[in-house]
Amino acid sequence: MTQVVQPAAPRTARPPQVLRKVRYNRREALAGYLFISPWIVGFLVFTAGAMITSLVISFSHYNLAANTIRPAGLDNFTGLVEDPRVMTALGNTLFYALLAVPLEIVFALFLATLLANVGRGAGLFRTLFYLPRMTPVVATAAIFFLLLNGNTGAVNDFLGTFGIQGPQWLVDPGWIKPSIVLMQLWAVSGTMVIFLAALKNVPRELYEVASLDGAGRVRQFFSITLPMISGAMFFNVIVLTIAAFQVFDSAYLLFWRDQTNASPEASLFYAVYLFQKAFRQFDLGFAAAMAWLLFVIILAVTAIQMRFGNRFVYYEADR
Repeated sequence: MTQVVQPAAPRTARPPQVLRKVRYNRREALAGYLFISPWIVGFLVFTAGAMITSLVISFSHYNLAANTIRPAGLDNFTGLVEDPRVMTALGNTLFYALLAVPLEIVFALFLATLLANVGRGAGLFRTLFYLPRMTPVVATAAIFFLLLNGNTGAVNDFLGTFGIQGPQWLVDPGWIKPSIVLMQLWAVSGTMVIFLAALKNVPRELYEVASLDGAGRVRQFFSITLPMISGAMFFNVIVLTIAAFQVFDSAYLLFWRDQTNASPEASLFYAVYLFQKAFRQFDLGFAAAMAWLLFVIILAVTAIQMRFGNRFVYYEADR
């Protein structure tokens, strides 16, 4: 018995409007990729490419001065544990992060709260508060070098008017990291702006209802303001923590710019020691290993913050 093969059903042609929509979507996608292509190229060359190159260099003995490179295996990473200055720099950086991040959050939120309650002249005050952010870091370091001078500095002169003997900010190891924190607080206006935007988005009717229920300003701040801006606070904590682990310019300009004098070990931060290894001792392999250790530490700290911090963040979807 012969089997009859049925012909395949003809493919249904797409309606013209569907074809036009598909072509339009392709053109839109192509235009989008063309617009972001400079960023993609920059990321691949200057970020991803640099990271891959540094990872390769970390497994080699690369002397920049002699322009020689040879395999090192895990020698650079084992050297991180054996070098006592690496642990010193890491400890200084961790202590600084634990001190700087909470103070920056509190100070920025305080300034944002003041600006949020300013009526007339709000724009002027916002500009004045943001100006320190625009000051070059070198100029800021020079100013604070004079302000924090233990003998003739304006800060100790001000404390002396109240009968307080000011410390040797830039000499005493116990006051070196607080002095750098003070310098960082000077440029906290970027964080302040984020808090100010979050405060402006808190519904006013919540405060009105709380006032009718007898809640004072302090109770309103902790029961309404903080929960409503918790997302912005969570973001600022993560960003400031990452920045604190990478602190370099302020410590370098205050303590390590002049190599003729011995700088105190309390000012040896991780990024400063990495810079010394790479561009003063020209040991790029060891410096690359240090950079990857710092990357892993920041990644781990951020993951912990994301894991536990989300529990305290209020989102609109939680309503």
